[in-house]
Amino acid sequence: MNILWIEDFGGRLDPGTATLSLMFQNLINFDNWDEDEFSLLSKPGDLESFFKENSALHCVYLCRHYFDYVEFKKNNELAKSIDTVIIDIRLDNNVDLSLSIPSSSHTKAKFHEEAGFYIFNDLVHLGFPAEKMCFMTGEKNSLSGFKKQCEDIYIPEVVGFEKSDAEYGKLRQWVKERESDYAILRRGIIEGCNFLKSHIEKDDDNIQFRDFIKIENNQPTIEIPSTDIKNYLDALSQFLAIKEPNDQSATNMQYRLFLRTLVHEWEENIEPNSLKKHGKDLSKIHDIHTFAWLMKMARNWVSHANLLEPLNPQIIAFLFLVHMRAMFKLPKAIQPYERILLRCISLSPAIAINNQELNDHITDTVNHVDGILTELKINEQGHFGEKINAIYRRNTGNPDAEEHDFKVFLLQYFWVNQKLYLRNLTATSDDFLPTLARHIYSLSFS
Repeated sequence: MNILWIEDFGGRLDPGTATLSLMFQNLINFDNWDEDEFSLLSKPGDLESFFKENSALHCVYLCRHYFDYVEFKKNNELAKSIDTVIIDIRLDNNVDLSLSIPSSSHTKAKFHEEAGFYIFNDLVHLGFPAEKMCFMTGEKNSLSGFKKQCEDIYIPEVVGFEKSDAEYGKLRQWVKERESDYAILRRGIIEGCNFLKSHIEKDDDNIQFRDFIKIENNQPTIEIPSTDIKNYLDALSQFLAIKEPNDQSATNMQYRLFLRTLVHEWEENIEPNSLKKHGKDLSKIHDIHTFAWLMKMARNWVSHANLLEPLNPQIIAFLFLVHMRAMFKLPKAIQPYERILLRCISLSPAIAINNQELNDHITDTVNHVDGILTELKINEQGHFGEKINAIYRRNTGNPDAEEHDFKVFLLQYFWVNQKLYLRNLTATSDDFLPTLARHIYSLSFS
């Protein structure tokens, strides 16, 4: 979660560890905060740097007054950069009164005394949802008139907390409640797209997707310019709106459109087995080969039916993760955006995976799918992917077909297609592949 915190540390508020812990102890431990080295008052960027060094999941950006906010807004796409905003109302501590203010209806001193209200209104006009903002103030009584004004123009209820021991706990709970599965998924996707853009800007050869292009007459059938990939990542990063849909139907539609855009690149000129024609040894990148087949199947499935629905953040996060591992050359280590999306899949992953138990699950899974094929009188003797594809084709457009969990079929393909390399999945390391395996284990076999 990314938080924009607007606070001037007036009213003798401690600008150090005590306040940071009261505000954000649920996000990060501040034991390493060195008050001799860091200064919230003179170097607000220290807080961002501290979070980025100590947390892959959260970041807090500090603005001390209106002018810091203006600078932050100029340098960042607010709707993409921020998930939640905490605003102090009075922002006149150590502010430069010689600088211009946006409104001539107040004196400069009066404007800064209520600058938090102006910033709230500005964010609303920029499209930031009111329900993702709150006030944290030493003058809670000053909120009442502003709340009434918001009610009169149909802005959702304005939430406010007081700077007191009892209210800090309420603030932390409010922040926790902003971190829905949708919000985690959205943040992980945005951070992923930003990272991957910079990854290929550093080295164009990090685009692995070209290894899947079909070869005909010893020539690739298409070209994939890096500009197209960057534009694709930009589109994905803006797809999920910061304002969460109001109901399950609207959420499912949002996920459906996103997923169709995500998998669209796996079109007819892209073929997982082309890796061999590009001179790749599949035994060394069997995980990448599996990811490619997962995405090829997902592309075909969402193009012709909605049998993966209702979609949920877990399957979207899973497909995004494996898609990007197939599309780009990435280190074995987990990347920061992947840690965010893994939380979306499971907050309680398996601690370890027993090899014998896993083998039993795989055997049961294959037998179960074979049993479905027998019931449907489908003669399919190919690999597991061909078998679940056959079931999908039979169910497509057939309202009388027996329901099957095709999301689980995709997860199970991850295991079955790598059954000769289970040691890579059950390793106890913190590398991406075994960590992903531990996160999807309970979802794959119930």
